[in-house]
Amino acid sequence: MENPTLLQFFHWYYPEGGKLWPEVAEKAEWLANTGITMVWLPPAYKGAAGSASVGYDTYDLFDLGEFDQKGSVATKYGDKTQLVAAVQKLRDHNVGVLLDVVLNHKMGADEKEQILVNRVNEDNRDEIDPEGVQAEAWTKFTFDARQGEYSKFVWNHQCFSGVDHIENPDENGVFKIVNEYTAEGWNTEVDDEFGNFDYLMGANIDFRNNAVREELHYWARWIMEQVPCTGFRLDAVKHIPAWFYKEWIDKLQEAAVEPMYLVAEYWTFELDRLQQYIHQVDGKTMLFDAPLLLNFHHASKQGKEYDLTKIFDNTLVQADPWHAVTIVANHDTQPLQSLEIPVEPWFKPLAYALILLREQGLPAVFYPDLFSAQYEDTGDDGETHQIDLPAVDVLPALLKARQDYAWGIQTDYLDDANCIAFVRSGTAEKPGCVVVMSNGDEGFKDIILGDSFTGSVWKDITGNADYQVECNQEGSGHFGCKAGSVSVWIKE
Repeated sequence: MENPTLLQFFHWYYPEGGKLWPEVAEKAEWLANTGITMVWLPPAYKGAAGSASVGYDTYDLFDLGEFDQKGSVATKYGDKTQLVAAVQKLRDHNVGVLLDVVLNHKMGADEKEQILVNRVNEDNRDEIDPEGVQAEAWTKFTFDARQGEYSKFVWNHQCFSGVDHIENPDENGVFKIVNEYTAEGWNTEVDDEFGNFDYLMGANIDFRNNAVREELHYWARWIMEQVPCTGFRLDAVKHIPAWFYKEWIDKLQEAAVEPMYLVAEYWTFELDRLQQYIHQVDGKTMLFDAPLLLNFHHASKQGKEYDLTKIFDNTLVQADPWHAVTIVANHDTQPLQSLEIPVEPWFKPLAYALILLREQGLPAVFYPDLFSAQYEDTGDDGETHQIDLPAVDVLPALLKARQDYAWGIQTDYLDDANCIAFVRSGTAEKPGCVVVMSNGDEGFKDIILGDSFTGSVWKDITGNADYQVECNQEGSGHFGCKAGSVSVWIKE
Protein backbone atom coordinates (compact mmCIF):
# COMPACT_ATOMS: atom_id res chain seq x y z
CA MET A 1 0.00 0.00 0.00
CA GLU A 2 1.65 3.23 -1.16
CA ASN A 3 1.46 6.24 1.16
CA PRO A 4 -1.17 4.57 3.38
CA THR A 5 -3.44 6.94 5.28
CA LEU A 6 -5.75 5.86 8.10
CA LEU A 7 -9.01 7.59 9.07
CA GLN A 8 -10.60 7.05 12.48
CA PHE A 9 -14.21 7.15 11.30
CA PHE A 10 -15.88 7.98 14.62
CA HIS A 11 -15.44 9.93 17.83
CA TRP A 12 -16.61 9.37 21.39
CA TYR A 13 -19.73 11.51 21.02
CA TYR A 14 -20.86 10.32 17.59
CA PRO A 15 -24.70 10.48 17.60
CA GLU A 16 -26.77 7.42 18.49
CA GLY A 17 -29.43 5.96 16.22
CA GLY A 18 -27.60 3.65 13.83
CA LYS A 19 -26.22 6.42 11.62
CA LEU A 20 -22.54 5.51 11.37
CA TRP A 21 -22.59 2.39 9.18
CA PRO A 22 -24.81 4.11 6.56
CA GLU A 23 -22.53 7.16 6.64
CA VAL A 24 -19.49 4.97 6.06
CA ALA A 25 -21.13 3.42 3.00
CA GLU A 26 -22.24 6.81 1.70
CA LYS A 27 -18.76 8.37 2.02
CA ALA A 28 -16.71 5.36 0.82
CA GLU A 29 -16.11 6.65 -2.71
CA TRP A 30 -15.36 10.18 -1.49
CA LEU A 31 -12.83 8.84 1.03
CA ALA A 32 -11.03 6.88 -1.67
CA ASN A 33 -10.89 9.93 -3.93
CA THR A 34 -9.65 12.10 -1.05
CA GLY A 35 -6.67 9.88 -0.31
CA ILE A 36 -7.88 7.72 2.59
CA THR A 37 -6.58 4.17 2.13
CA MET A 38 -7.78 2.61 5.42
CA VAL A 39 -10.68 3.28 7.78
CA TRP A 40 -10.66 2.43 11.49
CA LEU A 41 -14.19 1.59 12.64
CA PRO A 42 -15.37 1.54 16.28
CA PRO A 43 -16.14 -1.69 18.16
CA ALA A 44 -18.90 -3.30 16.10
CA TYR A 45 -20.30 -5.71 18.69
CA LYS A 46 -22.83 -5.30 21.48
CA GLY A 47 -21.71 -3.36 24.54
CA ALA A 48 -23.25 -3.40 27.99
CA ALA A 49 -25.02 -0.09 27.27
CA GLY A 50 -26.73 -1.53 24.17
CA SER A 51 -27.65 1.06 21.56
CA ALA A 52 -25.98 3.80 23.64
CA SER A 53 -22.65 1.99 23.88
CA VAL A 54 -19.58 3.54 22.24
CA GLY A 55 -18.33 -0.04 22.18
CA TYR A 56 -15.60 -0.28 24.80
CA ASP A 57 -17.87 -1.86 27.43
CA THR A 58 -17.71 -5.23 25.66
CA TYR A 59 -20.63 -7.55 26.32
CA ASP A 60 -20.96 -10.03 23.44
CA LEU A 61 -18.26 -10.27 20.77
CA PHE A 62 -20.55 -12.41 18.59
CA ASP A 63 -23.43 -9.92 18.43
CA LEU A 64 -22.71 -7.49 15.59
CA GLY A 65 -26.17 -5.94 15.84
CA GLU A 66 -28.11 -9.14 15.19
CA PHE A 67 -29.69 -10.17 18.51
CA ASP A 68 -32.06 -8.46 20.94
CA GLN A 69 -29.63 -7.98 23.81
CA LYS A 70 -29.13 -5.11 26.23
CA GLY A 71 -32.34 -3.46 25.07
CA SER A 72 -31.76 -3.40 21.33
CA VAL A 73 -30.89 -5.41 18.26
CA ALA A 74 -28.71 -2.79 16.58
CA THR A 75 -25.64 -1.26 18.18
CA LYS A 76 -25.15 2.49 18.43
CA TYR A 77 -23.80 2.42 14.88
CA GLY A 78 -26.37 0.20 13.13
CA ASP A 79 -27.14 -3.47 12.58
CA LYS A 80 -25.02 -6.30 11.22
CA THR A 81 -26.39 -6.04 7.67
CA GLN A 82 -25.48 -2.34 7.55
CA LEU A 83 -22.02 -3.05 8.97
CA VAL A 84 -21.19 -5.69 6.37
CA ALA A 85 -22.56 -3.48 3.59
CA ALA A 86 -20.45 -0.52 4.76
CA VAL A 87 -17.27 -2.57 4.94
CA GLN A 88 -17.92 -4.10 1.53
CA LYS A 89 -18.50 -0.62 0.09
CA LEU A 90 -15.11 0.48 1.39
CA ARG A 91 -13.46 -2.61 -0.02
CA ASP A 92 -15.14 -2.00 -3.39
CA HIS A 93 -13.29 1.33 -3.49
CA ASN A 94 -9.96 -0.22 -2.42
CA VAL A 95 -10.18 1.22 1.10
CA GLY A 96 -9.00 -1.14 3.84
CA VAL A 97 -10.92 -1.62 7.09
CA LEU A 98 -9.57 -1.96 10.64
CA LEU A 99 -12.06 -3.30 13.20
CA ASP A 100 -11.63 -2.26 16.82
CA VAL A 101 -10.86 -5.19 19.16
CA VAL A 102 -11.56 -4.83 22.90
CA LEU A 103 -10.40 -8.01 24.64
CA ASN A 104 -9.30 -6.67 28.02
CA HIS A 105 -12.62 -6.97 29.84
CA LYS A 106 -16.31 -7.80 29.66
CA MET A 107 -19.21 -5.84 31.20
CA GLY A 108 -22.95 -6.29 31.69
CA ALA A 109 -22.90 -9.91 32.90
CA ASP A 110 -26.16 -11.88 32.83
CA GLU A 111 -25.83 -13.57 36.23
CA LYS A 112 -24.07 -13.21 39.56
CA GLU A 113 -21.85 -15.91 41.02
CA GLN A 114 -20.74 -16.63 44.59
CA ILE A 115 -16.96 -16.26 44.46
CA LEU A 116 -13.91 -15.79 46.65
CA VAL A 117 -11.92 -12.57 46.20
CA ASN A 118 -8.94 -10.76 47.70
CA ARG A 119 -9.06 -7.04 48.29
CA VAL A 120 -6.33 -5.18 46.39
CA ASN A 121 -4.65 -1.82 47.03
CA GLU A 122 -5.84 0.26 44.05
CA ASP A 123 -2.64 2.34 44.10
CA ASN A 124 -0.35 -0.71 44.25
CA ARG A 125 -1.97 -3.77 42.71
CA ASP A 126 0.86 -5.98 43.99
CA GLU A 127 -0.45 -5.42 47.52
CA ILE A 128 -3.06 -8.18 47.74
CA ASP A 129 -4.80 -8.89 51.04
CA PRO A 130 -4.27 -12.61 51.67
CA GLU A 131 -7.56 -12.88 53.55
CA GLY A 132 -10.26 -14.16 51.21
CA VAL A 133 -13.72 -12.61 51.11
CA GLN A 134 -16.81 -14.52 50.06
CA ALA A 135 -18.98 -12.29 47.89
CA GLU A 136 -21.26 -12.17 44.87
CA ALA A 137 -20.07 -10.71 41.58
CA TRP A 138 -21.44 -10.24 38.07
CA THR A 139 -19.17 -12.70 36.28
CA LYS A 140 -21.42 -15.07 34.32
CA PHE A 141 -22.20 -14.33 30.66
CA THR A 142 -24.75 -16.69 29.08
CA PHE A 143 -26.03 -14.57 26.12
CA ASP A 144 -29.49 -16.15 26.33
CA ALA A 145 -30.92 -14.19 23.40
CA ARG A 146 -28.25 -15.56 21.07
CA GLN A 147 -29.02 -19.15 22.20
CA GLY A 148 -25.57 -20.48 21.37
CA GLU A 149 -25.51 -19.31 17.76
CA TYR A 150 -21.93 -18.85 16.52
CA SER A 151 -20.52 -19.86 19.95
CA LYS A 152 -21.80 -21.86 22.92
CA PHE A 153 -19.05 -20.62 25.23
CA VAL A 154 -20.28 -19.48 28.67
CA TRP A 155 -18.03 -17.08 30.56
CA ASN A 156 -17.82 -17.47 34.33
CA HIS A 157 -15.49 -16.40 37.14
CA GLN A 158 -12.86 -18.93 36.00
CA CYS A 159 -12.42 -16.72 32.91
CA PHE A 160 -11.60 -13.56 34.86
CA SER A 161 -8.87 -12.41 37.22
CA GLY A 162 -10.57 -9.42 38.85
CA VAL A 163 -13.64 -7.23 39.27
CA ASP A 164 -14.28 -3.70 40.54
CA HIS A 165 -17.59 -4.34 42.34
CA ILE A 166 -18.82 -7.03 44.73
CA GLU A 167 -22.11 -7.56 46.55
CA ASN A 168 -22.83 -9.08 49.96
CA PRO A 169 -20.71 -7.32 51.13
CA ASP A 170 -21.34 -4.35 48.80
CA GLU A 171 -18.02 -2.75 47.93
CA ASN A 172 -16.31 -0.97 45.04
CA GLY A 173 -12.57 -1.19 44.46
CA VAL A 174 -10.18 -3.69 42.90
CA PHE A 175 -10.71 -7.32 43.83
CA LYS A 176 -8.62 -10.26 42.65
CA ILE A 177 -10.74 -13.31 41.95
CA VAL A 178 -9.51 -16.52 43.55
CA ASN A 179 -9.62 -19.38 41.05
CA GLU A 180 -7.32 -22.02 39.61
CA TYR A 181 -5.54 -19.51 37.32
CA THR A 182 -4.90 -16.59 39.69
CA ALA A 183 -2.82 -18.21 42.45
CA GLU A 184 0.29 -16.34 41.29
CA GLY A 185 -1.51 -12.99 41.23
CA TRP A 186 -1.90 -10.81 38.16
CA ASN A 187 -0.62 -11.47 34.66
CA THR A 188 2.94 -10.71 33.63
CA GLU A 189 4.10 -8.65 30.61
CA VAL A 190 1.66 -5.82 31.34
CA ASP A 191 2.41 -2.18 32.20
CA ASP A 192 3.87 -1.67 35.68
CA GLU A 193 1.87 1.45 36.53
CA PHE A 194 0.22 0.90 39.95
CA GLY A 195 2.71 -1.93 40.40
CA ASN A 196 0.86 -4.10 37.88
CA PHE A 197 -1.73 -2.67 35.46
CA ASP A 198 -3.34 -5.98 34.45
CA TYR A 199 -6.64 -4.87 35.96
CA LEU A 200 -8.41 -1.95 34.27
CA MET A 201 -12.20 -2.26 34.57
CA GLY A 202 -15.20 -4.57 34.59
CA ALA A 203 -14.64 -8.32 34.67
CA ASN A 204 -10.95 -8.53 33.75
CA ILE A 205 -10.29 -11.35 31.27
CA ASP A 206 -7.61 -13.84 32.35
CA PHE A 207 -5.67 -15.10 29.35
CA ARG A 208 -3.99 -17.85 31.40
CA ASN A 209 -7.22 -19.84 31.00
CA ASN A 210 -6.67 -22.06 27.94
CA ALA A 211 -10.37 -22.17 27.11
CA VAL A 212 -10.50 -18.37 27.07
CA ARG A 213 -7.57 -18.15 24.68
CA GLU A 214 -9.10 -20.73 22.35
CA GLU A 215 -12.41 -18.84 22.34
CA LEU A 216 -10.66 -15.59 21.41
CA HIS A 217 -8.66 -17.32 18.67
CA TYR A 218 -11.91 -18.76 17.35
CA TRP A 219 -13.61 -15.36 17.49
CA ALA A 220 -10.83 -13.83 15.38
CA ARG A 221 -11.39 -16.46 12.68
CA TRP A 222 -15.17 -15.93 12.92
CA ILE A 223 -15.09 -12.14 12.61
CA MET A 224 -12.88 -12.34 9.52
CA GLU A 225 -15.43 -14.69 7.93
CA GLN A 226 -18.36 -12.44 8.83
CA VAL A 227 -16.84 -9.05 7.94
CA PRO A 228 -14.35 -8.57 5.05
CA CYS A 229 -11.90 -6.50 7.11
CA THR A 230 -8.21 -6.01 6.37
CA GLY A 231 -6.91 -5.56 9.90
CA PHE A 232 -7.55 -4.69 13.52
CA ARG A 233 -6.96 -1.92 15.99
CA LEU A 234 -6.14 -3.47 19.38
CA ASP A 235 -7.46 -1.60 22.41
CA ALA A 236 -5.68 -1.14 25.76
CA VAL A 237 -2.79 -3.53 25.12
CA LYS A 238 -0.81 -2.18 28.09
CA HIS A 239 -3.32 -4.05 30.29
CA ILE A 240 -3.15 -7.31 28.32
CA PRO A 241 -0.14 -9.65 28.57
CA ALA A 242 2.11 -9.19 25.56
CA TRP A 243 2.63 -12.95 25.36
CA PHE A 244 -1.08 -13.39 24.66
CA TYR A 245 -1.22 -10.87 21.81
CA LYS A 246 1.93 -12.30 20.28
CA GLU A 247 0.18 -15.68 20.17
CA TRP A 248 -3.18 -14.22 19.09
CA ILE A 249 -1.63 -12.31 16.20
CA ASP A 250 0.20 -15.42 14.99
CA LYS A 251 -3.05 -17.43 15.01
CA LEU A 252 -4.86 -14.56 13.29
CA GLN A 253 -2.33 -14.24 10.49
CA GLU A 254 -2.33 -18.01 9.94
CA ALA A 255 -6.11 -17.98 9.44
CA ALA A 256 -6.27 -14.78 7.35
CA VAL A 257 -6.74 -14.91 3.59
CA GLU A 258 -4.51 -11.84 3.28
CA PRO A 259 -1.99 -10.37 5.76
CA MET A 260 -3.84 -8.38 8.42
CA TYR A 261 -2.79 -4.82 9.32
CA LEU A 262 -2.38 -4.50 13.11
CA VAL A 263 -2.34 -1.24 15.09
CA ALA A 264 -2.26 -1.35 18.89
CA GLU A 265 -3.00 1.25 21.56
CA TYR A 266 -0.37 1.28 24.30
CA TRP A 267 -1.06 4.68 25.79
CA THR A 268 2.08 6.08 27.35
CA PHE A 269 4.30 9.10 26.75
CA GLU A 270 7.40 7.06 27.61
CA LEU A 271 9.19 5.97 24.45
CA ASP A 272 11.05 3.13 26.12
CA ARG A 273 7.78 1.45 27.12
CA LEU A 274 6.54 1.54 23.54
CA GLN A 275 9.82 0.08 22.31
CA GLN A 276 9.70 -2.60 24.99
CA TYR A 277 6.21 -3.67 23.89
CA ILE A 278 7.25 -3.83 20.23
CA HIS A 279 10.12 -6.09 21.31
CA GLN A 280 7.82 -8.27 23.44
CA VAL A 281 5.49 -8.98 20.49
CA ASP A 282 8.37 -9.39 18.02
CA GLY A 283 7.29 -6.30 16.10
CA LYS A 284 4.01 -7.89 15.00
CA THR A 285 1.95 -4.71 15.51
CA MET A 286 2.30 -0.96 15.08
CA LEU A 287 1.67 1.44 17.98
CA PHE A 288 0.13 4.91 18.25
CA ASP A 289 2.81 7.55 18.82
CA ALA A 290 1.48 9.19 21.98
CA PRO A 291 4.81 10.99 22.67
CA LEU A 292 4.50 12.81 19.32
CA LEU A 293 0.95 13.87 20.19
CA LEU A 294 2.27 15.24 23.50
CA ASN A 295 4.84 17.28 21.56
CA PHE A 296 2.08 18.63 19.32
CA HIS A 297 0.06 19.58 22.41
CA HIS A 298 2.98 21.48 23.96
CA ALA A 299 3.84 23.17 20.66
CA SER A 300 0.26 24.35 20.20
CA LYS A 301 0.07 25.71 23.75
CA GLN A 302 3.47 27.43 23.80
CA GLY A 303 3.30 29.07 20.38
CA LYS A 304 6.51 30.75 19.30
CA GLU A 305 8.12 29.82 22.64
CA TYR A 306 8.25 26.19 21.48
CA ASP A 307 11.40 25.06 19.66
CA LEU A 308 10.16 23.38 16.46
CA THR A 309 13.54 21.73 15.92
CA LYS A 310 12.61 19.42 18.83
CA ILE A 311 9.16 18.44 17.56
CA PHE A 312 10.25 14.83 16.92
CA ASP A 313 12.40 14.41 20.04
CA ASN A 314 11.70 11.24 22.05
CA THR A 315 8.98 10.06 19.67
CA LEU A 316 8.31 6.62 18.25
CA VAL A 317 8.26 7.93 14.68
CA GLN A 318 11.81 9.18 15.17
CA ALA A 319 13.08 6.04 16.92
CA ASP A 320 11.18 3.35 15.00
CA PRO A 321 9.16 4.79 12.08
CA TRP A 322 8.18 1.33 10.80
CA HIS A 323 6.07 0.74 13.91
CA ALA A 324 4.70 4.27 14.45
CA VAL A 325 1.14 5.40 13.80
CA THR A 326 1.13 9.19 14.06
CA ILE A 327 -1.94 11.07 15.29
CA VAL A 328 -3.16 14.58 16.08
CA ALA A 329 -6.20 13.47 18.12
CA ASN A 330 -8.39 10.46 18.84
CA HIS A 331 -11.57 9.54 20.72
CA ASP A 332 -9.79 9.33 24.08
CA THR A 333 -7.91 12.63 23.74
CA GLN A 334 -10.80 14.78 22.48
CA PRO A 335 -12.22 17.43 24.86
CA LEU A 336 -14.00 16.07 27.98
CA GLN A 337 -12.54 12.58 27.57
CA SER A 338 -10.28 10.66 29.96
CA LEU A 339 -6.99 11.30 28.14
CA GLU A 340 -7.83 14.82 26.96
CA ILE A 341 -4.74 16.43 25.47
CA PRO A 342 -5.91 18.97 22.91
CA VAL A 343 -3.90 20.33 20.02
CA GLU A 344 -4.99 23.93 19.54
CA PRO A 345 -6.81 24.64 16.22
CA TRP A 346 -4.12 27.00 14.89
CA PHE A 347 -1.48 24.24 15.13
CA LYS A 348 -3.48 21.37 13.68
CA PRO A 349 -2.61 22.23 10.04
CA LEU A 350 1.08 22.16 11.00
CA ALA A 351 0.69 18.89 12.88
CA TYR A 352 -1.16 17.22 10.01
CA ALA A 353 1.46 18.41 7.53
CA LEU A 354 4.13 16.85 9.75
CA ILE A 355 2.44 13.44 9.79
CA LEU A 356 0.93 13.36 6.28
CA LEU A 357 3.73 14.69 4.10
CA ARG A 358 6.81 13.06 5.58
CA GLU A 359 8.25 9.63 4.82
CA GLN A 360 8.08 8.28 8.35
CA GLY A 361 5.10 6.71 10.08
CA LEU A 362 1.53 5.77 9.21
CA PRO A 363 -0.62 8.91 9.66
CA ALA A 364 -4.09 8.66 11.20
CA VAL A 365 -6.72 11.36 10.65
CA PHE A 366 -9.47 11.96 13.24
CA TYR A 367 -13.13 12.15 12.13
CA PRO A 368 -13.92 15.62 13.62
CA ASP A 369 -10.84 17.12 11.97
CA LEU A 370 -12.20 16.08 8.58
CA PHE A 371 -15.96 16.46 9.12
CA SER A 372 -16.30 18.57 12.35
CA ALA A 373 -18.22 17.58 15.50
CA GLN A 374 -20.46 19.22 18.07
CA TYR A 375 -21.46 17.78 21.44
CA GLU A 376 -21.89 18.51 25.13
CA ASP A 377 -20.86 16.66 28.26
CA THR A 378 -19.99 17.21 31.91
CA GLY A 379 -16.38 18.11 32.66
CA ASP A 380 -14.25 17.37 35.71
CA ASP A 381 -15.49 20.66 37.15
CA GLY A 382 -19.05 19.32 37.28
CA GLU A 383 -20.24 21.85 34.71
CA THR A 384 -21.81 21.07 31.33
CA HIS A 385 -19.68 22.18 28.39
CA GLN A 386 -20.70 22.68 24.78
CA ILE A 387 -17.88 21.54 22.50
CA ASP A 388 -17.47 22.60 18.88
CA LEU A 389 -14.67 20.91 16.94
CA PRO A 390 -14.42 22.60 13.54
CA ALA A 391 -13.01 20.75 10.57
CA VAL A 392 -9.41 21.58 9.68
CA ASP A 393 -9.98 23.51 6.46
CA VAL A 394 -6.65 22.63 4.87
CA LEU A 395 -6.88 18.90 5.67
CA PRO A 396 -8.36 17.75 2.32
CA ALA A 397 -5.57 19.62 0.51
CA LEU A 398 -2.97 17.93 2.71
CA LEU A 399 -4.52 14.51 2.05
CA LYS A 400 -4.37 15.18 -1.69
CA ALA A 401 -0.78 16.37 -1.34
CA ARG A 402 0.14 13.11 0.41
CA GLN A 403 -1.13 11.05 -2.49
CA ASP A 404 0.01 13.32 -5.32
CA TYR A 405 3.21 15.05 -4.16
CA ALA A 406 4.70 13.58 -0.95
CA TRP A 407 7.07 11.22 -2.74
CA GLY A 408 10.78 10.61 -2.98
CA ILE A 409 13.75 11.30 -0.73
CA GLN A 410 13.14 13.58 2.25
CA THR A 411 15.54 16.39 3.14
CA ASP A 412 14.99 18.15 6.46
CA TYR A 413 15.58 21.81 7.32
CA LEU A 414 14.95 21.55 11.06
CA ASP A 415 17.39 24.37 11.74
CA ASP A 416 15.35 27.19 13.26
CA ALA A 417 13.28 27.23 16.45
CA ASN A 418 10.34 28.99 14.79
CA CYS A 419 10.54 28.06 11.12
CA ILE A 420 11.26 24.57 9.80
CA ALA A 421 10.92 22.91 6.40
CA PHE A 422 11.37 19.64 4.58
CA VAL A 423 11.55 18.69 0.92
CA ARG A 424 10.25 15.57 -0.83
CA SER A 425 12.32 15.08 -3.98
CA GLY A 426 9.65 13.28 -6.02
CA THR A 427 10.12 10.20 -8.20
CA ALA A 428 10.11 9.50 -11.93
CA GLU A 429 6.32 9.08 -11.77
CA LYS A 430 5.36 11.44 -8.93
CA PRO A 431 6.38 15.07 -8.33
CA GLY A 432 7.71 16.24 -4.98
CA CYS A 433 6.93 19.21 -2.75
CA VAL A 434 8.45 21.75 -0.38
CA VAL A 435 6.80 22.17 3.04
CA VAL A 436 7.50 25.25 5.17
CA MET A 437 5.89 26.08 8.54
CA SER A 438 6.21 28.66 11.27
CA ASN A 439 4.94 28.89 14.83
CA GLY A 440 5.94 32.53 15.06
CA ASP A 441 6.27 35.31 12.52
CA GLU A 442 6.22 34.92 8.75
CA GLY A 443 8.99 32.50 7.84
CA PHE A 444 11.23 31.75 4.86
CA LYS A 445 13.71 29.09 3.80
CA ASP A 446 16.27 29.32 0.99
CA ILE A 447 16.21 25.82 -0.48
CA ILE A 448 18.51 24.54 -3.22
CA LEU A 449 16.64 22.05 -5.39
CA GLY A 450 19.27 21.65 -8.13
CA ASP A 451 20.00 22.68 -11.72
CA SER A 452 17.04 20.78 -13.13
CA PHE A 453 14.73 23.23 -11.31
CA THR A 454 16.29 26.38 -12.78
CA GLY A 455 13.50 28.84 -13.56
CA SER A 456 10.78 26.57 -12.15
CA VAL A 457 7.71 28.26 -10.69
CA TRP A 458 6.06 27.03 -7.50
CA LYS A 459 2.66 27.63 -5.89
CA ASP A 460 1.25 26.93 -2.43
CA ILE A 461 -1.62 24.42 -2.69
CA THR A 462 -2.90 25.29 0.79
CA GLY A 463 -3.78 28.80 -0.38
CA ASN A 464 -2.05 30.31 2.64
CA ALA A 465 0.60 32.03 0.50
CA ASP A 466 -0.88 34.08 -2.36
CA TYR A 467 2.37 34.51 -4.32
CA GLN A 468 4.58 32.30 -6.46
CA VAL A 469 8.19 31.28 -5.99
CA GLU A 470 10.59 31.20 -8.97
CA CYS A 471 13.86 29.33 -8.65
CA ASN A 472 17.05 31.09 -9.78
CA GLN A 473 19.78 29.82 -12.12
CA GLU A 474 21.16 27.52 -9.40
CA GLY A 475 17.73 26.00 -8.86
CA SER A 476 17.36 27.72 -5.49
CA GLY A 477 14.10 29.22 -4.24
CA HIS A 478 13.02 31.50 -1.39
CA PHE A 479 10.07 29.51 0.01
CA GLY A 480 7.91 31.03 2.72
CA CYS A 481 4.83 30.72 4.89
CA LYS A 482 2.66 33.12 6.82
CA ALA A 483 2.93 33.57 10.58
CA GLY A 484 1.67 30.55 12.50
CA SER A 485 0.85 28.54 9.40
CA VAL A 486 2.08 25.99 6.87
CA SER A 487 2.58 26.18 3.11
CA VAL A 488 2.96 23.24 0.73
CA TRP A 489 4.76 24.28 -2.43
CA ILE A 490 4.43 22.33 -5.67
CA LYS A 491 5.93 23.01 -9.10
CA GLU A 492 3.56 24.55 -11.64
